Amino acid sequence: MKIITWNVNGLRALLRKGKKEWLLEQNADVICLQEIKARPDQIAEADRDFPGYEAIWHPAERPGYSGVLTLVRENLSKYEIGMGVPRFDAEGRVIRTRHEGFWLYNIYFPNGQRDHERLQFKLDFYAALLEQVQALMAAGEEVIITGDFNTAHRPIDLRNPDRNQKTSGFLPEERAWIDRYLEAGLVDVYRQRYPDRVQYTWWTYRYGARRRNIGWRIDYFLVSAGLASRVEDVVIHDQVEGSDHCPVSLLLA
Repeated sequence: MKIITWNVNGLRALLRKGKKEWLLEQNADVICLQEIKARPDQIAEADRDFPGYEAIWHPAERPGYSGVLTLVRENLSKYEIGMGVPRFDAEGRVIRTRHEGFWLYNIYFPNGQRDHERLQFKLDFYAALLEQVQALMAAGEEVIITGDFNTAHRPIDLRNPDRNQKTSGFLPEERAWIDRYLEAGLVDVYRQRYPDRVQYTWWTYRYGARRRNIGWRIDYFLVSAGLASRVEDVVIHDQVEGSDHCPVSLLLA
């Protein structure tokens, strides 16, 4: 099974750049897109049709903001939109889909903002999601969480850790939440497989950062421990452009 995650920073912009073809060529079973910034009625019918996929949308109430989209090849027995928390769900951040043997979360985690204005909102989101995921795991379910976590976990996960100690996305309290997810029984399967590899999934549009590879790894697959043994590979497609993020794919046996 192949799952792709990608923060597209605007689905309409991505489609104009011809990246729909790249996505279809990957022959993935599930495609999780974040920050789509559009409702389905804002996209031409032909453009929003992904042949062979069922589309599940969770746009934000605010126009041109946030939003997630999950594309699935199989006929889903169950899916849920949102977390049941109105202040989070209004921003279009969560789709949960049921697959054989596991639940898959497509998540766009909040950004704490440069002035930390949204930091508490972000931390509250981390807490609410983890509570829900822990309840599933306590009931014997396996879980995969993927998407843009908006946090680099370790110094290896960003180019300039020393300069970003006080920057949202690398604050101690944000990184501690990633620790809590791992302590709860989830595995960062990319870092487990490649403990010393330096690759990034996001680069600012400023300062020629992508060309100079001054980036952050903030897009993850966290997999419950019972499912982690099925992971064959995690691939960061850092050569694929079209957004300030790049796609990441997970291969499951």
